[in-house]
Amino acid sequence: MTFDTSEHSHRRLNPLTGEWVQVSPHRSKRPWQGQQEKTETESIPAFDPTCYLCPGNKRSNGEYNPAYTGPFAFTNDFSAIIADGPDGTINDGLLQAKTEKGICRVICFSPRHDLTIPELDVSDINAVVALWQQEYITLGKEPFVNYVQIFENKGAVMGCSNPHPHGQIWSQESVPVEPLKKQVHQKAYFDKHGRTLLSDYLQQEFKAQQRIVLENEHFVVLVPFWATWPFETMIVPNRAMAAITDMTAAESQAFADAYKRITTRYDNLFSISFPYSAGIHQAPTDGVPHPEWHWHMVFYPPLLRSATVKKFMVGYEMLANPQRDITPESSAERLRALSDVHYKNVK
Repeated sequence: MTFDTSEHSHRRLNPLTGEWVQVSPHRSKRPWQGQQEKTETESIPAFDPTCYLCPGNKRSNGEYNPAYTGPFAFTNDFSAIIADGPDGTINDGLLQAKTEKGICRVICFSPRHDLTIPELDVSDINAVVALWQQEYITLGKEPFVNYVQIFENKGAVMGCSNPHPHGQIWSQESVPVEPLKKQVHQKAYFDKHGRTLLSDYLQQEFKAQQRIVLENEHFVVLVPFWATWPFETMIVPNRAMAAITDMTAAESQAFADAYKRITTRYDNLFSISFPYSAGIHQAPTDGVPHPEWHWHMVFYPPLLRSATVKKFMVGYEMLANPQRDITPESSAERLRALSDVHYKNVK
């Protein structure tokens, strides 16, 4: 037999992390032909007087939000990492620990309680991007902050307890595990080739035309060759840039456009507000140049066959190796076929 990635079990390497994913396409070749249940659409008001993120409302610490009309950022009332903790270490053989300082911020994307990213105008999303850039600069200038992690958890299934559209930023002393893996592998590639890893990867994807979901003038959205989650995608700038602050005004607008279009297609996939965890991986803020970094945004959605069928990472995935049943190519084909018009706006 001749090896066929669409038919035969195989492993794929993630060159950004050095890790492998098990692909078993023979287990589920046509996942979208399964039952697609209609879920009950929850009615969400434009303003909720009980929501601690809505404009003018009281938060749990007793402070009141301003009557904000665009994106709004504040320090998390329940920060996982704080800036004024004590210094300390444990270094006892195999028992090692150290204190970690940081600042955690909450970003309200919109004053509207009922509108998620795919339902916002591109100009409103671009305002979110501008606030991300501002926060990256401000937090990165703190002497003890060496990494700024921007991320969004969307949907209750991803642990998001408040439907108000928002994300978070955790900035801290250490470079966290996932971006650190990418730091190591991107630097090794750049030192060897003099080009960013993702620049060369994009050229292969443009040539293959199998996993690209959508494009605009400055960005491409694709299902990575090494994707782990069923409908995992990545937004990558065509031009190598270390951080989101390196974008021109036109690139920022294009990024907002790509962000809206891929999340719209997610919602259209099963006609629901599609859950995911998403985040931006970019250069550390350690004061050192990072020409090896090519920033990108990743989306990890858990849904597999329908609005109610979730992919769980259990058993083999927890104990041995990440695994997926549908190929990245089939996921890209499914997403590529969807409309850029949000299902709620289809007449």
